[in-house]
Amino acid sequence: EVQLVESGGGLVQAGGSLRLSCAASGFAFDDYAIGWFRQAPGKSREGVSGIRSSTGRIYYADSVKGRFTISSDNAKNTVYLQMNSLEPEDTAVYYCAVVDDIATMSTLGFWGQGTQVTVSS
Repeated sequence: EVQLVESGGGLVQAGGSLRLSCAASGFAFDDYAIGWFRQAPGKSREGVSGIRSSTGRIYYADSVKGRFTISSDNAKNTVYLQMNSLEPEDTAVYYCAVVDDIATMSTLGFWGQGTQVTVSS
């Protein structure tokens, strides 16, 4: 059974940092990419960042480039999203998912339960 478990969300002031974790199990971690997505109230879900550890290919949305860093620990089957210089606009529920194509951030339908990130101004 594919499982993705996010952690690390919370409340932080603008300019602060958080690190999200996505622990994966139930599939060949090295064979797939993992992506981070977010959904703010009243907005559609958007792809934030993705990584395919086997190739080192990484994707960032323009809105987070230079502020967020994605990384992968294959020994732990875990993907991290380091978020710095957080802005109120980053407030959302953050999800990780198994990604088929980094270029399009298309998913395979396996999602975690989400973790709330709230950035206060």
